[in-house]
Amino acid sequence: MNIQIKNGHLIDPKNKIDGLCDLFIVAGKVAAVGSAPAGFVAQQVIDATGLVVAPGLIDLAARLREPGYEYKATLESEMDAAVAGGITTLACPPDTDPPLDEPGLVEMLKYRARELNKARVYPVGALTYGLRGAELTEMAELADAGCIAFSQADAALTDTRVLMRAMQYAATFGFSVWLRPQDSFLARDGVAHDGEVATRLGLPAIPVCAETIALSTMLQLARETGVRLHICRISSAEGVALVRAAKQQGLTLTCDVSANHVHLSEMDIGFFDANCYLVPPLRSQRDRDALHAGLLDGSIDAICSDHTPVDEDAKQLPFAEAEAGATGLELLLPLVLKWAKQGRRALADGLAKITLHPARILGLDAGHLSVGAAADVCVFDPEVYWKIEPAALKSQGKNTPFFGMELQGRVRYTLVDGQLVYQSKASQ
Repeated sequence: MNIQIKNGHLIDPKNKIDGLCDLFIVAGKVAAVGSAPAGFVAQQVIDATGLVVAPGLIDLAARLREPGYEYKATLESEMDAAVAGGITTLACPPDTDPPLDEPGLVEMLKYRARELNKARVYPVGALTYGLRGAELTEMAELADAGCIAFSQADAALTDTRVLMRAMQYAATFGFSVWLRPQDSFLARDGVAHDGEVATRLGLPAIPVCAETIALSTMLQLARETGVRLHICRISSAEGVALVRAAKQQGLTLTCDVSANHVHLSEMDIGFFDANCYLVPPLRSQRDRDALHAGLLDGSIDAICSDHTPVDEDAKQLPFAEAEAGATGLELLLPLVLKWAKQGRRALADGLAKITLHPARILGLDAGHLSVGAAADVCVFDPEVYWKIEPAALKSQGKNTPFFGMELQGRVRYTLVDGQLVYQSKASQ
């Protein structure tokens, strides 16, 4: 179908476009930017007056809960949530049930996602069988099945010999290893940052050194093996400093942070608000400020939603007994817009953290609107405010620390491969 998106404010960080500009789509590809290509006749016109036209968003961490956790969410509900949030490409961690450690499981997930014809799904394969940290998976077979990287998700890998061998194997084949730094012994039974709030509330704590000790080990092994290492969901000032220093020393390294941690701190736990029980824990305001600084100077490459839908019953328990996680697919865009506004950064800088930079981490030619590129497009209203409440979310998981707040920025249209996969009621 030939589609013209007219009168919109086009922002494409890769091509440094930031201004009023029409976009022309032919056969699922970007055919032209600015002026219509020769002989172009629009079969559909989207009037984007007052709206921003951007590349489709790319999320590095979205748990879709299939297979195994359909009572928390389904692939259908979470894919609907993704496109409603302007997300056209997402990576899902391997901590399903069973974990993504066999090619058949990966192929099934990819097939299910293709059948829904919504966002593109890229599974992250399990680094070890069952995520038990003992025996390496057949990474080459998993990659052939569609895995884009390999990870332990939040499962511990305490045997450094196994971790080193995994990195060596991955480096040999050019695979990327994604790890979340946390020493499982120091973090054992902890649910909150080791600070004044945990002390006041009597909550089991996780010290910052649980992150930095694990991170130091990962960085040293990455130097030894030459693997492409991606650090998932950094949370502390000390962790950011280690990543910054490693990058300055020339280590092949990327890093992301959860949108929740960009805006929240341990103070938001208040009086045992289980919606703020997250992994890693919300840390101090100093740590939050360091995350902002890391995003600004490029030490942190991308912002992810860390979408982890949780069923209502699991959040209605006392804080230390509740299940960690929060919904995030539909909140990623407004939270990034909020970060850019608070940091007085250009909108293009914020969008790059959820388009171009995640695409590079994934090794995809995506996150831009170059001529000939797949027409994955997010059209959103940057000015409108909306209240975060269950009825406003398509995700089956309704729990979020931002519940009841008003955020600015709402998606109006989402296109994947030139197909309109989402249109808000306000646009109809």
